[in-house]
Amino acid sequence: MTNKHILGIAFGFTAGYVDTLGFVALFGLFTAHVTGNFVLIGSELVHPSHGVLLKFLAFPAFIFAVAVARVISIRFESKGRSPANALIVLQLLLLMAFMLSGLFSTFYERINQAPLILAGVAGAAAMGIQNAASRLVWTELAPTTVMTGNVTQIVIDVVDLLSGSTLPNIKTRLLKFLWPLVAFGIGAVSGAFTYQYIGFFALLLPMLILFFILVSFSK
Repeated sequence: MTNKHILGIAFGFTAGYVDTLGFVALFGLFTAHVTGNFVLIGSELVHPSHGVLLKFLAFPAFIFAVAVARVISIRFESKGRSPANALIVLQLLLLMAFMLSGLFSTFYERINQAPLILAGVAGAAAMGIQNAASRLVWTELAPTTVMTGNVTQIVIDVVDLLSGSTLPNIKTRLLKFLWPLVAFGIGAVSGAFTYQYIGFFALLLPMLILFFILVSFSK
């Protein structure tokens, strides 16, 4: 297994884990992809629920994080340096803020209390950084946060293989898209169950994964 496969698995697992944990812990909030939050905003406009403010704030938090990631990237690239480590550290810090805010929010009963809102905003921002980094730094990897495109490509490649296609690099591309998808699914299940047992302390695992990436794959 190559370093690209390992990175794809690590990022895919992190995205599935954090997204599902956020969905379970924050009353249906998607932290990893913007499409889901569009749906949630539309739903909240028609049928407002307990988390309306949280879901509205998560979207601009995600967008702001992507913009910050781009600014950081420009600054580092202007000096001939990779922004990879800086973006990983920033994502790690945001996940820490997500965890600490979530832990503090357990003292409150209503969803629209500031700590819980901050937890959702920090979680959305953390995944915004990972989304941006996949386009700014790890461009050789398959997408690791939104799996719709991955599933589409995998199905296309499987059909091509079964039909006897002789197109080059089909198997290589298939594995490139398959590993993050599998890791995302495992992460999603793990995030849900781990949160049920240890609450927001479950976010320690993706933080450890990011630390592993920082130490093992620093640029």
